Amino acid sequence: MDRRPSFSALDIIQKVIREHVQEGDLCIDATAGRGNDTVFLSELVGPTGKVLAFDIQEDAVNSTRALLEEKGFSDRAEVFLQSHSEMGSHAQAGTVSCITFNFGWLPKGDHNIFTRKETSIPAIETGLELLADGGIMTLIIYYGRETGFEEKDALLSFFPTIDSSKYTVVEMPFVNRNNCPPIPVVIFKGR
Repeated sequence: MDRRPSFSALDIIQKVIREHVQEGDLCIDATAGRGNDTVFLSELVGPTGKVLAFDIQEDAVNSTRALLEEKGFSDRAEVFLQSHSEMGSHAQAGTVSCITFNFGWLPKGDHNIFTRKETSIPAIETGLELLADGGIMTLIIYYGRETGFEEKDALLSFFPTIDSSKYTVVEMPFVNRNNCPPIPVVIFKGR
């Protein structure tokens, strides 16, 4: 059995999330996808916490709800067939401990449907307002093939404009991996 540590973008982000999310927290999965992050957050917030998940694809919403049901977490999470840019209508400013994003396309889904800078940047801006003091936002930028480069470039240009007196932004690009490796980013509310 191989016991070497894994250093995928997802592994790195999940380690950061585990250190910050506690039982009873309110968290948001801004891009529900197949539901894996929604389930991960639901495990961490426990029976007294809540997870809100968003996706614009009915297939993703159905997959997420099915996985939550299978894992016994349906009572801890609500899944919305809405854009992540609309999450502000479901949570109040300063109340969310963690927001997670995966930019790109739905795994095993239609690669012609993918996140776009026109909604992703407003969603991040909304999310920053929703974060509680000490809260975190995690983002993984998936790009490549025929999609994602425009959004990646826009996001990487946007991050330096975030108010440094309120937030700390850490980008963790893989500088020695080929073929458009995903880019993990963490935003901390605080300095």
